[in-house]
Amino acid sequence: MADSAVSNSETAATKTQYTADDLSSLKGLEAVRKKPGMYIGGTDERALHHCVSEVLDNSVDEFLAGYCTHIDVTIHSDGSISIRDNGRGIPVDINKEEGIPGVELVLTRLHSGGKYGQGNYEYSGGTHGVGAKCVNAVSEWFKVEVTRDGKIHAMSFERGTTKQQLHVIAEVKNNRHTGTLITFKPDPEIFHETTEFKSERIITRLNDLAYINAPLSFTFLDERTEGARPVQIVHPKGVEDFVARLSENKTLVHPKPILVKGTRDRIIVEFGLHYNDSYNEQLLCYTNAVPNPDGGTHSSGFRGSLTRAINQYAKNNSLLKDKDPAITGNDVLEGVAAVVSVKHPDPRFESQTKVKLISPEVESIVGSISYEGLMLHFDQNPGVGKKIIDKCLMAARAREAARKARETVRKGAMTGGGLPGKLADCSERDPELTELYVVEGDSAGGSAKQGRDRRFQAILPIKGKIINVEKARLDKVLQNTEIQTLITAIGTGIGMATSEKEKENEGTFDIKRLRYGRIIIMTDADVDGSHIRTLLLTFFYRQMPELVRGGHVYIACPPLYLIKRKKREEYVEDDAALNRILITLGSEDVKLKNLADGKIFTATQLKELLDLLERLAKFSEAIRRHGGDFEQYLARRDSTTGAFPAYMVKVRDGNNESVEYFLDEAAVRGYHEDNRDLGLFEDPAPENPVEGEALAEKPVASRKKEEGPVRRARLIELHESDAVQKLVADIARKGLMIEHFADSDHPIFELIEGEGDKAITHSLFTVPEIHSKVIEIGKKGLSIQRFKGLGEMNPKQLYETTMDPNKRKMWRVELNEDNAVEADRMFTILMGDVVEPRRQFIEDNALNARLDV
Repeated sequence: MADSAVSNSETAATKTQYTADDLSSLKGLEAVRKKPGMYIGGTDERALHHCVSEVLDNSVDEFLAGYCTHIDVTIHSDGSISIRDNGRGIPVDINKEEGIPGVELVLTRLHSGGKYGQGNYEYSGGTHGVGAKCVNAVSEWFKVEVTRDGKIHAMSFERGTTKQQLHVIAEVKNNRHTGTLITFKPDPEIFHETTEFKSERIITRLNDLAYINAPLSFTFLDERTEGARPVQIVHPKGVEDFVARLSENKTLVHPKPILVKGTRDRIIVEFGLHYNDSYNEQLLCYTNAVPNPDGGTHSSGFRGSLTRAINQYAKNNSLLKDKDPAITGNDVLEGVAAVVSVKHPDPRFESQTKVKLISPEVESIVGSISYEGLMLHFDQNPGVGKKIIDKCLMAARAREAARKARETVRKGAMTGGGLPGKLADCSERDPELTELYVVEGDSAGGSAKQGRDRRFQAILPIKGKIINVEKARLDKVLQNTEIQTLITAIGTGIGMATSEKEKENEGTFDIKRLRYGRIIIMTDADVDGSHIRTLLLTFFYRQMPELVRGGHVYIACPPLYLIKRKKREEYVEDDAALNRILITLGSEDVKLKNLADGKIFTATQLKELLDLLERLAKFSEAIRRHGGDFEQYLARRDSTTGAFPAYMVKVRDGNNESVEYFLDEAAVRGYHEDNRDLGLFEDPAPENPVEGEALAEKPVASRKKEEGPVRRARLIELHESDAVQKLVADIARKGLMIEHFADSDHPIFELIEGEGDKAITHSLFTVPEIHSKVIEIGKKGLSIQRFKGLGEMNPKQLYETTMDPNKRKMWRVELNEDNAVEADRMFTILMGDVVEPRRQFIEDNALNARLDV
């Protein structure tokens, strides 16, 4: 004991010796990798897509400076992404102060760039000089190509560290062709949740940028999807087109949008607004083309000026009577679709992710320009002003009716014993531990009540279909019995407070009163169940959006199938999972024998091999879509390094077509020198490529020899090569050689199905045959039962498959602020009054729907 005390004392004494040697600093981009949340806002899906925005914003800054007109964005089959602009190109000459090329400076040194008062960018989305560097730091690999001064320069990095110094790929004859191409692949060491880019998120972002930066155009292509074609994005009328998009499929209050633009103290303010007959507000704010989902000083300035202008115009023209309720800020925002864009030479944001503008001077400038522009428009268009005031008055009256209805719901709950009679509550009271299942129908509700864990799971059956809140005002919504029951059970109240007095009203929404941490929608997997689920989601999205933003709303995933084989039973959620089960089942009954060395794979080894083959098949398909042959591609591997071709050139000579593969840039340059007539590096990507043309491919000019036919060629960078190399290496470690992928005239493997005398031997001639044959065997003797509704499961089955926290699967409903416009649009189409857009949507997506029979 004494020795221990002395030891502890010595340790304590040592810790008190705090010297300079105990201090450390992070070098280069290491700080970004250690603390990515400080620079890109986290490591989740939103942060992943923020990386795309950071690179995009740099290209948009070139447009704002007057040098860029078109940007190409391509997601490659290996999960990497390319962004190409036709701006000036990042400088490649040596920076005198740092002694390194400009492109290396801006991609490796924090707080460096051309946006610190040098006069290069008056208005810029980038203000801190950290964006592109951060993307470099959190990328598995990062490549840049700069075309300027008659040359194409390239440089590459790995996890923020320079891998290949700046060098010249080729010279181009036309010095007018300039621009920057950046390609990067997110690092799974940083992005643990996902490294998969979502096309819809990126397309939404590109649309926003095209609206705010007209006439800047974009082309988007997702090479991961077979048959994908480039999407052309351009909105010539800018903000006017944007407001029209927000008001799409809604009945308009006045025929044309109100558009205002003004400049004060070098700050440019532009906004457009259009009132429609909906009951929801859409206000989107941007600073230097960067979206600010949390608003800020431009948002508050616009809101205040809109309220003042409408009230002042109503007063000036005696449009309000003494008995009319006062028009508040919430009333003037009901049914408004508005976009506010500010261009500021030195904006200040709340964080690096720029979600909120905090420049104090902006509020008064936006407020004064907006107020003057609105008053002028009302004076010049008195009919529009009167219609808007009538709309606001209706909103004010409905607000009063809704307040009384909320109070009635609250008082009814208090006098009626507090909670709905049909609610089967749980014993736990801590919202962090509880969950509420909103179940379709009494039958399923009964099974859920019997099967649940009563300690923390509450059940609320709902009868029939609730009111469609997209089509009804709040006071009508609150008269619906099922809605009343739902609001009372959840406990938060509904509707935002508009005054200090209302904040004290228990009927208004307050997240602190939430009774259940998880609200789980559980409906049948049929058409009616999907409709009920959509109605509930519409209610939460429109009337309790904070529940969605906070991640409190979930969708239960009951299984679609029960499969039986021999003594084995398993629940399967969907067709993709069923395919995985078939592979597992097929692997259990077979043995794979490699005839070259007699090795026999165990079931586990075979399953691992099949997983690798399935992943490799996706890249094989990508090579085919580029126009190549996968077997030929594999045959061109470097036997020393194991590297696969990084480039492919497709050549058309008259009626003949050929494909050449090249391991690296040097090999391409050599081919270029020997085939100058093809002009491989002469032209950059076109501003408006032909539909169906892959953006990873660099279209080239046709060249005519003095004699002979016209030759055309296309250079394609194969971003899949690194991933293919890793997969082939993993497969080789399992004993399969690359030669086994080609067709053979004799068997290479044997797949032995069963045991002993009853065993069946299948001869296989290529590696890909292994995968298809195992699935075929997995289907044998399999019984598949499909569940059409929750009521078909007994309480035990329902709990085991859908309610047991250790086994169940659920989808959490998230409100992605980047796609808020698209979310609003989809709810309007599917649940709104206008029939034609809904019919068109159903016709367009009918082939993608799963038919419930």
